[in-house]
Amino acid sequence: MNYFEFYNITETFHPDAAATKKQFYALSKKYHPDFFANEDEAKQQEILELSTLNNKAYQTLSDPNKLSKYILKLHELVNEGTKPQLPADFLMEMMDINERLMEIENAGQLADVTAEVLAIEGDINEELAVLTSGYEELSDTAKESRLNAIANIYYRQKYLLRIKESLNTFASRF
Repeated sequence: MNYFEFYNITETFHPDAAATKKQFYALSKKYHPDFFANEDEAKQQEILELSTLNNKAYQTLSDPNKLSKYILKLHELVNEGTKPQLPADFLMEMMDINERLMEIENAGQLADVTAEVLAIEGDINEELAVLTSGYEELSDTAKESRLNAIANIYYRQKYLLRIKESLNTFASRF
């Protein structure tokens, strides 16, 4: 069962935080293993699985990064080991940043590259916010198109995360 069905909410990139938390607590109470201690082993196992599902669902639905990945996986747009087709201009920009990372000699150069990476990240996050806004009201065809664009952003974010990790490595040197 997917998390949206389990929580009885519409698939969305922006679930209502208060409603999600309320549903989490209600299901936590409903499926608490201690309330089923006198049941047979099969029932106890079923309740444990539902309790675990509730915890995983809440962790995913309340974390925007996990939620994006989860929705993309539901629609089979994100798979481990897949080589995404990233835009050529983005790849060129990342190649340029990687080259500049290798040439960093002082904290000032590091700060410049860091600022540029954060600006790119900000632009990507703005683009993502626009794409996820109103997603639930779209037709299935429009959702598919929107999801493909969101998947592209997801892969760009992953790429950018590796660059940020490199920046952190370089930052520890200064």
